[in-house]
Amino acid sequence: MGLISLFQRHRTFAHGIYPVEHKEMTADKPIRRLVFAPELVIPLAQHKGAPAVPLVKVGQEVVRGEPIACADGHFSVPMHAPATGLIRAIALAPTADGPKTPAIYLKVYHAASQAVLYDLERDVDRMTAEEVIAAVQDAGLVGLGGGAFPSHVKMRPPAGRLIETVLVNGCECEPYLTCDHRIMLEQTAALIRGIKLALKATGAKRAIIGVEDNKLDALAHLRQHLPPDLPISAQAVKTKYPQGAEKMLIKSLLRREVPAGGITADIGVAVYNVGTLAQMGELLPQGRGLIERVVTVSGPAVLQPGNFLVPIGTPVRHVLEQVGLRENLGEVILGGPMMGMAVASLDVPIIKSVSGIVALEHEDPDLAYRKVYPCIKCAECVKACPVSLNPSMLGELALARQYERMAAEFNLDQCFECGCCAYVCPSNIPLTQYFRIAKSINRDNQK
Repeated sequence: MGLISLFQRHRTFAHGIYPVEHKEMTADKPIRRLVFAPELVIPLAQHKGAPAVPLVKVGQEVVRGEPIACADGHFSVPMHAPATGLIRAIALAPTADGPKTPAIYLKVYHAASQAVLYDLERDVDRMTAEEVIAAVQDAGLVGLGGGAFPSHVKMRPPAGRLIETVLVNGCECEPYLTCDHRIMLEQTAALIRGIKLALKATGAKRAIIGVEDNKLDALAHLRQHLPPDLPISAQAVKTKYPQGAEKMLIKSLLRREVPAGGITADIGVAVYNVGTLAQMGELLPQGRGLIERVVTVSGPAVLQPGNFLVPIGTPVRHVLEQVGLRENLGEVILGGPMMGMAVASLDVPIIKSVSGIVALEHEDPDLAYRKVYPCIKCAECVKACPVSLNPSMLGELALARQYERMAAEFNLDQCFECGCCAYVCPSNIPLTQYFRIAKSINRDNQK
């Protein structure tokens, strides 16, 4: 036992933090389907890259699974109807991060069976790598772990780079979230089919599933079902935040480092979330598009927390009405509490990248309504930063509005906004928010 523990400790990265997990609320809750909302709101920009282009008109009837928006070029993905119904409008809709965005409003026909009526079965075993990549784009697949990067783009790396390893991210290091845990336990066959397709599309020689060691039941289950004729292994990594970040998982499992300003393909690696690959394994053989996803709904303000299969475009308000809320609701976060986004309106829709809804109470210590004090130079943020930045110095430069210097001299662009620095800061300085603002201003200045 001692040797196993020692080995697992080595499968980690430097720095990081250990937030309270809060996963016990939903870790044993099987995935269940929620009832459809009266109306779904499908934003055209749910991914990195160009927004999709509408294929439908106001007043048009659509069936569940039908394409309703097409990809606008290679760095884009289409949208599909999450329900059978009527296109009520194509107009601006609220988003979690503030600005409104064009969206398709779909009035749901509740008398319909809501069976998927638009599909085209394929023999995926006979498909070429290029056919798999095209099918992945046609399915509208993006990173379901929160990044929303188009999945097919990762399968076609830049010229001169080859993918030799597919890393499958089953860490789910954010507090409260358990949807990936349940996917590994309940959608194992689809996950393995998705890994097989990713291996074919990328030409990689092997795949490694990384699972944090607080989910050993999922690890054992996966190992029991891994096909002996495929180069797929499942390995435990230390439970630590942000273990699920691409660069951290690569360090933990492969002992490699993505070069500054580079991408994972530079070192021969492609990283996919387990939810993304499970959907790939489910949708491609049936020729279907991504129309729903598993979402963890949890937090102290939720009466009936669980893991739910939710149609894309479902308003957050509808989801919370189904699970019930306590009267002292304080804040609602899309995603996890570390990297998620607090919503100003419950009318924002669930999009492809939303893995969780966390509802906190007014008196919850995780809420950020705390007085901010001056930096005391304790260096706790430096010790916590997983990419070895100096958040204290970056924070001072942000207050001085020296945004360009933050990037040029102190590597601001290497920050992936994990929130470790803000979490450990005894002065309650919202460092992550400072860095988001600074990066946004630098991007605007470069236009």
